[in-house]
Amino acid sequence: MSSAFGNISETKILIMKILESKNITITEELLNKIIRFNPGTASTNSVELNQDPSCGGQFKLWANVYAKEYHPYCAVIVCLFGIITNCLNIIVLTRKDMATAPINKILTALAWADMLLMIEYIPFVVYDKVDSEAKELTYNGAVFMLFHNHITQILHTTSICLTLMLAIWRFLAIRFIDQNHILCSHHRCSIGIMTCYTLPLLLCLPQYITFKIEQVNITEEGKVVTLYRVNLSHIVVKQEVILKINFWLYSIFLKLLPCLILIIISIWLIRTLFKAKKGRQILKGNFDSVPLAVQGKGNNIKQSKYERRADRTTRMLIAILTLFLLTELPQGLFAFIIGLHGLKLFVTCYQQYGEIMDILALFSGCINFILYCCMNRMFRVTFGQLFKNRVIGRWTQGAASETVTTAPAIEQVTTAV
Repeated sequence: MSSAFGNISETKILIMKILESKNITITEELLNKIIRFNPGTASTNSVELNQDPSCGGQFKLWANVYAKEYHPYCAVIVCLFGIITNCLNIIVLTRKDMATAPINKILTALAWADMLLMIEYIPFVVYDKVDSEAKELTYNGAVFMLFHNHITQILHTTSICLTLMLAIWRFLAIRFIDQNHILCSHHRCSIGIMTCYTLPLLLCLPQYITFKIEQVNITEEGKVVTLYRVNLSHIVVKQEVILKINFWLYSIFLKLLPCLILIIISIWLIRTLFKAKKGRQILKGNFDSVPLAVQGKGNNIKQSKYERRADRTTRMLIAILTLFLLTELPQGLFAFIIGLHGLKLFVTCYQQYGEIMDILALFSGCINFILYCCMNRMFRVTFGQLFKNRVIGRWTQGAASETVTTAPAIEQVTTAV
């Protein structure tokens, strides 16, 4: 998640506290100058922030307006919706009929990762955005921000690993049909899921040394006040190559490489599905040339079911691929550019789009429920059996009880007449 790379708003709040007794308006230009000459901000005193690149021009202005005015509310709404939908995903996918398929175990693990990410993001938004003007930059607040930086990156990387596992699982199931029961067993599925949850702890190791809790002492009304915030570590500031390597690893191994693998596998799967559909059409054409006495109605029905299932699977693959690329590819390319240019572009440009990348990642984690309902008939049937039938049953029972209670009254009126 992009918020893991810091937020310049904390620096502005710190400066506002220092200059609280003076009625001074903190502009972006003045803020950059103060940060450049402030010895307490070690992460930026070696960067010429006054040479700020355009970073998108008008789109950057729109991103800043969205971050300040709309992101807290949009993020909370998306997170609440995602928590509810992922809970429904877990309930449906863990039913007895659904749990028999190993691929549904992967989807369940993906729902857990996305839901935990959204549960953690809500208090972050409340602390960092809603109460940003009132927070006191305490040590506990800094610890929470540092925890948020690491846990969001770990959970988001877990979602990426599970998405890759999902694509590879489908590839193995179609490419090696004869060995499907061995390669795609429940035991291997459980091992893969555990790997997807533990591997991100190692993949995110470079980030652990990138940030630290910084302590700043200021004098306010004759008293020394200690403020805390999350900032870049001295190692990264002094050795900028470490930051570049971190972004290269982040962009290549956690973003661009997964996108490339998913594209290749998805294209292969879609091509395989279209070949199978074309083969069925050829068989159907040959089948139509057979005399009617030999044809059976069941074969036509079975072929049409196979075709519809292939079309639904193809559309789902395209939807998952598009959603994944829209979310991860821009972040990967952006992080790769940061790795080339270094600290200056990170401080002055990358953080401007943090909220945009956050909302895209959150949105991708809550849209799966809609995809399942639209493109998975078994999911819709199970969901209907769990919720729809119960709601209709209660409603019909209530209507029946009302009919029973009102029937004697109608008879009494009829008798009196």
